Amino acid sequence: MPRIPGVSSVGTPSPPRDSSLKLGIGLFVVLLVVFLGARWALHPKDPEPRVADQPQIEVPTPAPDPSTLLPHATGASPGIANIEEMAKPWSFKPFFIRNELSGESVPAMLIRLPTGSASQASGYWAFSVKAPYGNCRLEYVTDVAKLETDYGFSAAKHPMVGNPCSRTLFDPLKMTNLPGDFFVRGGIVQGSDLRPPLGVEIRVRGKNILAIRTE
Repeated sequence: MPRIPGVSSVGTPSPPRDSSLKLGIGLFVVLLVVFLGARWALHPKDPEPRVADQPQIEVPTPAPDPSTLLPHATGASPGIANIEEMAKPWSFKPFFIRNELSGESVPAMLIRLPTGSASQASGYWAFSVKAPYGNCRLEYVTDVAKLETDYGFSAAKHPMVGNPCSRTLFDPLKMTNLPGDFFVRGGIVQGSDLRPPLGVEIRVRGKNILAIRTE
């Protein structure tokens, strides 16, 4: 600086260099923050990834157990059918009845006989479809032609009950005498089975058909 006559430089403070340096650094930091903030604000946002539509998987509904759709006769609720649905001769209806001795539900069959009244127990025959001996399951055969082809019995004039294991046939219209001097329905017309199917006692109360007990 040129010296001015009469003016002394003593006592004139000069700005400290440290202050200027700190001020410059502060301005630089502020500008840097502003720059980065603006850059972040102007940067395009990444769109959220789109979740692919998940295919709808249908879980198959299991078929109901056929046994649950059939009537189950018990001591408290013995009803298995009504006389209107069994009005036609040789009509039939499967059901279950509880065996009071073993506690198991026994599969059985109700048949409307062509003899007797629909409002009387004598117009029906019910029996257990489990063969009295062995593990075979009896069948009610309404197709007379099948009685000849499957059982070799050509004299059938009406439906019968058969044991496919022994090829034994039981006639629903025939009675037979068993040891102990008591009669049961289902006389054997062919085959080697020792006795007819185990019978189920039937009663009719009003329009309801009741299964009371097994033989």
